[in-house]
Order: sequence, then structure tokens, then C-alpha cells
Amino acid sequence: MSIYLNNAATSWPKPHIVPQAMYDFMVNSGANLARGTAAKRDLGTMDLVLNCRELLAEFFHSYEDADPRYVTFTSNITESLNIVLKGYLKPGMKVLTSSMEHNASMRPLRRLEQKGVHITVLPCDMEGVLSLRDLDKVLKEDSFDLMIITHASNVCGTVQDISGIARLCREAGVPLVVDSAQTAGVLPIHVSDLGLAALCFTGHKGLMGPQGTGGIIWKPDFAEKVEWFIEGGTGSFSHLELQPDSMPDKFEAGTPNLPGIAGLRAALQWLVKEGPEKIHARETQLGLRFIEGVKKIPGVILAGKQTMEGRLPVFPLNFTGRDHAIVAAELVERAGIETRPGLHCAPVAHKTLGTDGMGGALRISIGYFNTEKDIDCCLETLASILSEPLKA
Repeated sequence: MSIYLNNAATSWPKPHIVPQAMYDFMVNSGANLARGTAAKRDLGTMDLVLNCRELLAEFFHSYEDADPRYVTFTSNITESLNIVLKGYLKPGMKVLTSSMEHNASMRPLRRLEQKGVHITVLPCDMEGVLSLRDLDKVLKEDSFDLMIITHASNVCGTVQDISGIARLCREAGVPLVVDSAQTAGVLPIHVSDLGLAALCFTGHKGLMGPQGTGGIIWKPDFAEKVEWFIEGGTGSFSHLELQPDSMPDKFEAGTPNLPGIAGLRAALQWLVKEGPEKIHARETQLGLRFIEGVKKIPGVILAGKQTMEGRLPVFPLNFTGRDHAIVAAELVERAGIETRPGLHCAPVAHKTLGTDGMGGALRISIGYFNTEKDIDCCLETLASILSEPLKA
């Protein structure tokens, strides 16, 4: 028996059609992309990749009537963020971010800082919320070349007011890049309405696809300003000894994860049919069941928001007099409940929430395929563990 409550790390299980699509590609298709003789097998791979681009462009409401050329495939959102940040920012440029960012943004930013990029980290409150008033003030006091923000925290589930942030950035003429690792597939994201310079996404969380997939939805004029740093074969423009500028080839040197793209396409088809609104409503319902129950258990310390308003069902817990990592191990041992203790690759977020001195927190993150029974079992097991006397 196992109960999976680590969906902020990766959604699980996947819809059945996702592994089936990957298997079918490997067994029945398998041709490389644009590296063949235009046989039926080769054309099938080209159709697969183009169709997945089209689905992503439509799903995120991209620019230029959802032009699929401005969808770049990557291995994960970390690669996506590195491509954008390291390809755009130059010494002397100034970038804004928040104190709730994941290391996928923070580490490349700090590396760029060593090379002369100026980083301003706006503090969020103890619920993880970035104040629009503070952002507006900073944007009016100084000029910036870019802003990067996570849509929702992987530590505490707090959802930022991305519409308000995007509006202030547009008014200030600052390109906005959004990390949608926790929200893509769960919350609506309208890239063109928001005016985003780039939306970075991963395929294996809310989009329900396989690990090893991700990408970027580009604003066309912003993509032109970003330099590539991976060069090689694209299956196109082979007479050139320099990387082509044409999209999508510009950022896609080498063979892509084609089985992963097959799985991602199947996941998107399932997601559109199932309905993101239905998925979000279900996860919110389960989150409400959990938060109302966990607040009744003596000895539990919940960081971040104390209700389900403005958040995803991601809950960082600590415990009076107990190490959260030991509690996590007990959950697995007693009831097969899988969670994640630690700093969750986001130490600045834990510092903001006040949990860095506790070594982070035990994170419980609920997904669409969880049940009320899962939630109740977790609450009952937690209560049982915390009711026992502390060991000397």
C-alpha cells in the first residue's frame, strides 16, 4: 500500500494514455526528427512534434495566432529558465525577482550576478505573497531589463497575482518571464493577454506528462533578442556552420526527447478533454479537507497561508519538538505515505516563510488522482504519530 502525496515534485500516477503513447512511439514509430528520407515513419515523427507544439501554443494562448514556431522544447523547466536568463541577460543589466523563487531561477541568477548582472530580490510576506504596491514602487524608482517570477510556490503553494504583476511590468516596459512549474495545467495562463516575454513550463507536473519534458512559450520579438548557447545539428539548414536563427531551430540543437514529446502530447490531449477547471476544483476540494483537518492536530505548525484562498494544495509542515524528516519517515513506515521533507530546492522561500531555521519543512502536496481516503489516512497517521510521547 502506498499513498502518494508528493505531487509538487512530479504528478503521479499519469493518465494511462501517457505511457502508452511513449511505448507506441518506441515500438511502432521511432524515427528521429528531420533526420530521414521523408518516409512515412519520418513524416509521422514530424507530425507528432508539430502537433504537440500546436497543442501547447493553443493551450497557453500564445502569440501570433498560437504560432507553433515559438514553442521551444527542452528537457525540463530548469533548462528553459537557463536558456532565457543566460541567453538574454548581459553584464550591467538589471533584473527583478522575488524571495519565493526556486533554485531553477535563483542559481542561474546568482551565477549571472558574478558576471556583472544586477539582481534585486523583492521580499514577500510570510505567506509568500509579493506586494503589488512594493513592486510598483520599485519599478517607478529604477529601471530594469527583466523580471522573473514564479507563478506559485513549490514550498507553500502561494499563487502570485500574475495578472497584476504583468500589468505593472507592461506599464514599466519590463519584459516578464514566468516560471509555471506548479501552475501549468492547473491554473489558466494566457500568455498573449498577459504580454509575457516568455513562459517557462515543465511537462511532468500539472501537465501530467513524463519527466524529461519542458519548454518555453516565446513572445516573438523577445525570442529574437535571446542568444542560444547550445549549438549543433537541427536537421535543417545543414549547409550552415553556425546555428540558424530561425525558430524553432534556434534553441533546439540535437535530438529532442521524442518518446517524451509523444507522452506530453497524449497528456495534453487528456488534459484538454478532462478540463483544467475540473482538475483544479478537485485538488482544491482535497486541499480544503486536508487543511481543515491538519489544523486540528496538536503540535502541527503550518507555514504560509492558513486557508485555501490564493493557494494550491501544497502544505509545509513542522512539528513541536519533532524533526519533520523523522515524521516523514514515520509516515512512510506506518502507512506508505510519500511526502518530501527538506528545503525543496528553494532556500530563499523557506527563509521568507520562517522555516529555514527548521531545516525546511515536511511538504505534503495533493494531486488530482488522490482520494478523500488518502487525505483521511494521512491526517489520522499524523495525529497518531504526534500523540505519542517524545523519545528521550
